[in-house]
Amino acid sequence: MFNNIIYFIVVLLIFTVSYSDISPDESLLYSITGLVICWGAFAAYCRWSFFYFNRRIASGRYPDGALAERYERLNLRLSILAILLFATAIYFFSLKQWLLAVPGIAAFSVVQGLFAIALFLFYLSTIWYLAWPTYRTLFNVNVGRRSFVLSHLRFNLPVLFPWFVLTFVYDLLSLSPWASSSAFLNSLYGQLVFFAVFLSLLVVVMPKFIQYWWGCKPLEASEKGRHLAAFLKQQGFRYRHLLSWPIFEGRMMTAGIMGIVPRYRYILVTDALMSALSMEELESVLAHEMGHARYFHLLFYVLFFVGFMVISFGLSDVYIYIAYVWSPLAELISEGDARSMTLFYLSVSVPMLLTLLIYFRYIMGFFMRHFERQADLYAATVMGTPEFIINALEKIAYLSGKSRDVPNWHHFSIGQRVACLLKTLEIPRLARKQNRFVLISFLVYLAGIGCLGYYLNFGDMKTHMAYDLVSRELSRKLEEYPRNIGLAMNLAMVYQRMGKEAATMDLYEQIIQWHPSQAVALNNLAWMMLTASDPDFRNGARALALARKAVVLQPTPQFLDTLAETCYQNGLKDEAIQIIQEAIEKADENRDYYESQLRKYRFRGGD
Repeated sequence: MFNNIIYFIVVLLIFTVSYSDISPDESLLYSITGLVICWGAFAAYCRWSFFYFNRRIASGRYPDGALAERYERLNLRLSILAILLFATAIYFFSLKQWLLAVPGIAAFSVVQGLFAIALFLFYLSTIWYLAWPTYRTLFNVNVGRRSFVLSHLRFNLPVLFPWFVLTFVYDLLSLSPWASSSAFLNSLYGQLVFFAVFLSLLVVVMPKFIQYWWGCKPLEASEKGRHLAAFLKQQGFRYRHLLSWPIFEGRMMTAGIMGIVPRYRYILVTDALMSALSMEELESVLAHEMGHARYFHLLFYVLFFVGFMVISFGLSDVYIYIAYVWSPLAELISEGDARSMTLFYLSVSVPMLLTLLIYFRYIMGFFMRHFERQADLYAATVMGTPEFIINALEKIAYLSGKSRDVPNWHHFSIGQRVACLLKTLEIPRLARKQNRFVLISFLVYLAGIGCLGYYLNFGDMKTHMAYDLVSRELSRKLEEYPRNIGLAMNLAMVYQRMGKEAATMDLYEQIIQWHPSQAVALNNLAWMMLTASDPDFRNGARALALARKAVVLQPTPQFLDTLAETCYQNGLKDEAIQIIQEAIEKADENRDYYESQLRKYRFRGGD
């Protein structure tokens, strides 16, 4: 399931960042034909891959654990290929553009996302349909092909429930009349708060709906179920129901826990696990799941998703900025056709996808592995010995045909978990050390993600990037329309905000040459000649001449203030007082500032 969570996030990200404001260059027939041909090639490759894998099984040269590992890797490779196939449909066959051409769909991002997810699920179902014979032979499970595919769908679809509800509510809010005027909702703060609060609410109540979707039934009716319920009660653990988990017709050997608050907390156990383990081993498995609740791991997962949102908002701007300033990609933007824009957005999405994979695979994966270790050690503590949880892990590995020595990105291997549990016999305080390690690691993560999120979203870098992009676009426009005063003035003001004094002053000089009566350029250049941080750029006499000319053209309070300051710095203090008094008389705003200038001139003039 954890892999598929990442798959769905990647697919939705690819769909979201794709460009859709230009009509496709190709015909609808071309797009449909391309989609069908690509899917046919993908299905043929999947069929060939599983056929070759079946020959490996029949050869008998590979141990079952190694084959199970290879089977998982094959599914991973084909799933990644399905993502690439989906990206091809979006970026090269204009799927999103054709989809938005359907009346009414453009207003609902949730409907667009459902179409995108449906296509990706179709690709995944192709893999599952063709993998069925291999799975049945390799794991010796008597399950029908239809049931196999449907079980995969029922197992994986619940990870989309929070996204669906979140996006649906956001669509409704966006369509409401007051949402368009809500600055907070449209701000970065508003989006983060909305996402965090709503996702937290979903995590709290969503398990109630997921257990219905999976068709779970209460376990308490059986003798083992009653015994396990008594064990949970003895431990003082609060939950809603202990459920039989019929995923893959109950033949998968696994257990799980859903829900943060006890009212909506469910513990799930498959029939295969109930049959395979002894009562003490089942108790240790439940103690493991209790450990996840005890240490609030589900709440941490919500925080990790919010953390990813925080940095992804900032990094997306960074990636777009880099794409704009890199000449080959900037040329694609200037061409403006659908194909060029598609390639541009594809280039932007690649680093965003890499960021997503690195974050979940290495950062969140690190914590997930250590959360599992925390839960293992908690189970050993509750049971008073690591023996039962070790036996449970070893049985699961043996009976499911999986290698005990192969880890994955979100779990240590069975061998590593057993070795850690055995250390508790030598180091009784190992659980406390693990808890302290996880806490320190999370605090480091929190500090890092907080600093990075602030720097990317609210620091000077983001402002600089925005100004740099605007300046590049204005420069390009100015080359296209030379001597355009409006463009040149805007560019000079952007340069001034960026602190590019030399470029700003040169541009103002050009504007004055083109249009000697441009009062704003005269005033701004005079002010810069007074206040430039580089002394070489200062020129009081020239500033005075420019300021006098600006006031003759437009005697506004702002220009009078500039002239007063130039007079003051050139030693003309009485004239400076007279001019700032005139500015005060004309001013409708900023009177406090002008009056402070007057006090400065009078006080220092008296000296």
